Amino acid sequence: MNQSFMKERKILPLVLAMSIPNVLSMLVNSLYNIVDSLFVAKISEDAMTALSLVYPLQNISLAIGVGFSIGMNAVIALFLGMKEQKKASIAATTGLIFCGVHGLVLTALCIGVMPFFLRMFSDNPVVLNMGMEYSMIVFLFCAPHQIYIGMEKIFQAVGRMKTCMFAMMAGCITNIILDPIMIFGFGPVPAMGISGAAWATGIGQVVSMAIYVIVYMAVPMNIHIGKQYRKGTKETLGKVYAIGIPASLSMAFPSLLIAALNRILATYSQVYIVVLGIYYKLQTFVYMPANGIIQGIRPLMGYNFGAREYERVHKIYKTALILCAAMMCVGTVLCFLIPGQLMGMFSENRETIQAGAAALSLIAIGFIPSAVSITSSGALEGLGMGIQSLMISLLRYVVVIIPAAFVLSKCIGVTGVWHAFYITELVTACAAYLLYKKVFVSPDKRKPVADEGE
Repeated sequence: MNQSFMKERKILPLVLAMSIPNVLSMLVNSLYNIVDSLFVAKISEDAMTALSLVYPLQNISLAIGVGFSIGMNAVIALFLGMKEQKKASIAATTGLIFCGVHGLVLTALCIGVMPFFLRMFSDNPVVLNMGMEYSMIVFLFCAPHQIYIGMEKIFQAVGRMKTCMFAMMAGCITNIILDPIMIFGFGPVPAMGISGAAWATGIGQVVSMAIYVIVYMAVPMNIHIGKQYRKGTKETLGKVYAIGIPASLSMAFPSLLIAALNRILATYSQVYIVVLGIYYKLQTFVYMPANGIIQGIRPLMGYNFGAREYERVHKIYKTALILCAAMMCVGTVLCFLIPGQLMGMFSENRETIQAGAAALSLIAIGFIPSAVSITSSGALEGLGMGIQSLMISLLRYVVVIIPAAFVLSKCIGVTGVWHAFYITELVTACAAYLLYKKVFVSPDKRKPVADEGE
């Protein structure tokens, strides 16, 4: 496939063509997250609590996979923009090998630390047992999950967005179908409870990975994966990790944030831990589609930056910002109008619903300004500027919100934690835009990251 359309097509149609398949697949993925939690919530509120406590380590595993693969995506796109197909193939081959290595290491580490991790937040034996039961299965699938994410970013780098949409939707739909069958039992399949949810998740990930492998073998593309492309591994890995490590850290910060907030909220009531867990399920329906737009523009930013089409790069950024802000508006309106109904999907506990509705109404104030942060961060990753993107994530997930939540909770109680969310988004949005403008002020004087050190 010829990628020249990335620098020739009009900006809005190009961004939409690259983003809409991602947005649709992300919406399905968001639906899966919600449906998955709905089924788990039917088991018991203890099961929902267990899922909330395991989530931070799941997010760290996801962060490592997506972050490293973002590095692959950026390097491949930059090389393609520079017409260096062989180097792009080396980046893809090397990246996939290390995706598998990361997955095996994560399986061992996550299962090993889980007993200690869970006891940090709960002494309820039912919650602890359910958390261990779920994690012992779901983390067995780390390797295929990491490879699936790596394949996704390779296909995105060459503009094969429809394949990405199909693979993700197939995995999510498989998961949605298997959830009730494996959790509650059906025909010859016994009821497995929370273990069934873990098996459904893992099988869905394997389905997505298998689709990428089959499509790669059946439909040729100008990125190749094979033994002959393992040369130059050290140099290529350095470039991938230079972008991937900051991106992984950026995605891992929410796990640190959730763990820190859980510690603060636990001093008040377990109800607030459940509320936070439900919020992070709901917010995926807002942020995942926006992330679909960011995934769509990353290869566009990288390709055009590599081709030194700097004016197009900035227009792509502005177009993505407008689209993300529009999505955030929809999320804001829903959280303002029906917060109780949204919380009620996951709990029948009146106290949980009331506390959650109050939390959503405050947190949603920060949705629209957060569009600036996520667009700027994603754009910088696409340009190969991982450190600058990391700075935005540090502000958003650590530097501002954790101290703010702690101080405000001491001053005005648990409500202070929810106020900290929108305060953080407002502060970070200002900083993110200023950082993007500073980095991109004179792009004609800059070299693409893939050129540096050569």
